[in-house]
Amino acid sequence: VQLQASGGGLVQLGNSLRLSCAASGRTLVGYALGWFRQAPGKEREFVAAIDRNGGSTDYADSVKGRFTISRDNAKNTNYLQMNSLKPEDTAVYYCAAANTPFPGLGSGGSRLRYSYWGQGTQVTVSS
Repeated sequence: VQLQASGGGLVQLGNSLRLSCAASGRTLVGYALGWFRQAPGKEREFVAAIDRNGGSTDYADSVKGRFTISRDNAKNTNYLQMNSLKPEDTAVYYCAAANTPFPGLGSGGSRLRYSYWGQGTQVTVSS
């Protein structure tokens, strides 16, 4: 599976962006999908995940209520809608896929074994 993240950019405080992650090589059916981010000088952190069916989602506390993850299996693509952006959301955002045999996210989206990663897209939020 090859993952291609896109949609990043420079926005002002309070604005929105929608990131996309398109897959090629094989279908994403059967995979949970996640988003992570890494800010300069910081470790990569979990942002959001959605299970193989789209029925379960998980979010980091820092983005709950502002970000929404979704997927379109017909388009082999998942999305991260980011609203009310803050300067602390500035980071490179990565999408990832984890092969999951069952629906659900188990003990949480951050704990899945992600086998495939996209190349990252930069999100910069100015104040």
